[in-house]
Amino acid sequence: MENITCGFIGLGLIGGSMAKALKSGNKNLKIVAYDVNMETLEMARADDIADEICSSIDEHFLACDYIFLCAPVQINIDNVAKIKQFLNKDAVLTDIGSVKTQIHEHVHELGLDSQFIGGHPMAGTERIGYINSKPIILENAYYILTKTPEISEDKVNKFYDLVKSMGAIPLVMDHRQHDYIVAAISHVPHVISASLVNLVRNSDSENGLMKLTAAGGFKDITRISSSSPVMWQQICLTNTENISKLLGNYIDSLIKIKEQIDSKEADSIIRFFKDAREYRESFIDSSGGPIKKIYNIHIDIADQPGVLATVATLLAVHNINIKNIGIMHNREYQSGSLQIEFNDEHDQLESIALLKSHGYTVS
Repeated sequence: MENITCGFIGLGLIGGSMAKALKSGNKNLKIVAYDVNMETLEMARADDIADEICSSIDEHFLACDYIFLCAPVQINIDNVAKIKQFLNKDAVLTDIGSVKTQIHEHVHELGLDSQFIGGHPMAGTERIGYINSKPIILENAYYILTKTPEISEDKVNKFYDLVKSMGAIPLVMDHRQHDYIVAAISHVPHVISASLVNLVRNSDSENGLMKLTAAGGFKDITRISSSSPVMWQQICLTNTENISKLLGNYIDSLIKIKEQIDSKEADSIIRFFKDAREYRESFIDSSGGPIKKIYNIHIDIADQPGVLATVATLLAVHNINIKNIGIMHNREYQSGSLQIEFNDEHDQLESIALLKSHGYTVS
């Protein structure tokens, strides 16, 4: 790939992961970075990711071929006006926000349609910040591109190739269609997850028995509630219409199943769960998506001193990195008393084969 310069305004989890992915795939690529957190910038420079760091959005960005707006949604919108005077005439401006309509409208108002391609890398983790960024986050994740009518096909094609160089899978669609889709598969599920956690919090007894026993399925389906509250506030304020509409549909479906449960309508209840199961099992098993796949295994171990250390050491000796480890006291939805989480599928599969070869029962 030709020598190019990419600017990053915001260098958190996604911005940092993208910068690292670009650097690993393009040795001649140069990165100019600005972030409100100077410690983050210094860290990126120490990692040889940021070649130039900026204390403000300034003339350093004039040299950029691509400028990525990687702050929360509303801040990205505000930064469009700030970067306009430092955007050279051949540069492409893009963003990574999970809501696209408002920024498209703002770009149009500022007369930047011929230089803007909306972007949404559908990847991430429940952790935040540059310190948790890694290039593998983008690998095989869908990366939505929302082009304007005025952007040239040549610019779109070159940006398409740049996205592919990160390991992501580019997918072009209309920005309004994008906002409706992500409201259904990402935004509403996050609202539901948070409401389930708050339901347990508000329903729990003084001694916290619900919290104590919350494990298995409950922890899995509410894991995404650990995401940034500020980010989700921004999303709800910018994709309001779609989220509200789909939440209304969801509330209607809850009312319907509640009535069926109240009336003990056995056939309707089993159809409710059967239809959901069949549709869920038709999903493509991929790590790409707005709600990131987790890589867990469960191991049956004896309640004896040193067993936990033995398993951890076995994995470490074979260079398998453990992301998280814990004892499962509630086995409602899985067998095995030890749960280990990995960063990727490769480590997960390697650990399964290794542990089974040493006589462990792994699921």
